[in-house]
Amino acid sequence: MLPTMHGADVILTARHIDTWPDARSALVPADGWRTAGRLSIGLPPLERSVPVCRVLARAWLDGQRIHAEETRHLVLLVLSELVTNAIQHSASMRITCRLRRAGDLLHVEVHDNGGTPWVPRMRRPGQGQEHGRGLELVARSAVQWGRRVEAGNGCTVWASLPLTAGVRTERPTPP
Repeated sequence: MLPTMHGADVILTARHIDTWPDARSALVPADGWRTAGRLSIGLPPLERSVPVCRVLARAWLDGQRIHAEETRHLVLLVLSELVTNAIQHSASMRITCRLRRAGDLLHVEVHDNGGTPWVPRMRRPGQGQEHGRGLELVARSAVQWGRRVEAGNGCTVWASLPLTAGVRTERPTPP
């Protein structure tokens, strides 16, 4: 069974994730998403979904001709952290990741359908703690980041990243 695709909208099931990388060849269009200024990926809330999401995001970045390694690293780091948090801390049955280019910024959003009162916030973990640094990494990488709680429809955590590595722009309006 092939993943559902409409332009730059990809919807994956647990079966697609389980059969990865076999499902990969059906996902990336011949034009490498060159004409798609945005990408949306629907994922099941499985830890194995995180690397699949990164592979698809890399393919979209290639199609957008975003090749600067530092920029790509930041985008994939932020995306991984936000997807992992949504999987670990929400009771959502589906996670949606969105990448959108706007001027000199790349907007990353991760939406979950919620189900828990969890509110994402930065923590200051001790030296020996393994968890709790994700949102701090997001905050350090982003020009701006935040969350939107959508009444009865979960939470979206977003970050705006500079496309030019090392350049900090004025604080943009949230996506």
